[in-house]
Amino acid sequence: MVKYERVLLKITGEAMRSDGRLFDKDPIDFVTDEIRSAAHETQLAVVIGGGNIVRGSDLIKRFRTKKLAADNIGMLSTVMNAILLQDQLEQKGVETRVMSSIEVNKVAEPYIPRRAIRHLEKGRVVILAAGTGNSGVTTDTAALLRASDLETEIVLKGTKVDGVYDKDPIAHKDAEFFAQISYQQFLEKGIDKILDVTAVAQAKQDKMPIIVFNIFEKGNLLRVLQGEPVGSKIS
Repeated sequence: MVKYERVLLKITGEAMRSDGRLFDKDPIDFVTDEIRSAAHETQLAVVIGGGNIVRGSDLIKRFRTKKLAADNIGMLSTVMNAILLQDQLEQKGVETRVMSSIEVNKVAEPYIPRRAIRHLEKGRVVILAAGTGNSGVTTDTAALLRASDLETEIVLKGTKVDGVYDKDPIAHKDAEFFAQISYQQFLEKGIDKILDVTAVAQAKQDKMPIIVFNIFEKGNLLRVLQGEPVGSKIS
């Protein structure tokens, strides 16, 4: 029995790649299997990043790209990821819809909250692409805004680490893990590597809990949905 009736799952675009490839079959297979296991248990919306393809901040650094152009390119990369994720889920029998915050009507529906909720109620996984459609808004923050629109009970941030640490646990053996942390503590500590602080500020305003967990541990997504103590809870 799952604890949450409707959730929003945020996945980093890096979950789509490995070994330097933009798209890699093994991690995509793993993530889509995890989503399939959850899709029959709860109403599930997914926001996916685009970092495996390109990050707007990298374009600004490398090419001196104007911020608006860089962010637009970044948003388009999330549309590409969403379409691939949809294709791979549907090959596994999961009915999905891609909804985009920017107009790409040939490949995705426009994002309309009431329509998205209707898809969720019909048991479809709704993949939300292109962030909010606005420059300067990260996909983490977009996930919190969409969660508010869709009246989800919680936001799940699927990453490659076990949860929230005070510093990078890969680079620092003495990194402190937080099983529970308040919004205010998170913001005061400035832990912005795992989750954008603007997103946490938005979560605090909306009183929306966030669980950060390792989506690459088999069964973790379903365990989180069942209320097991997996990852870190920000609330």
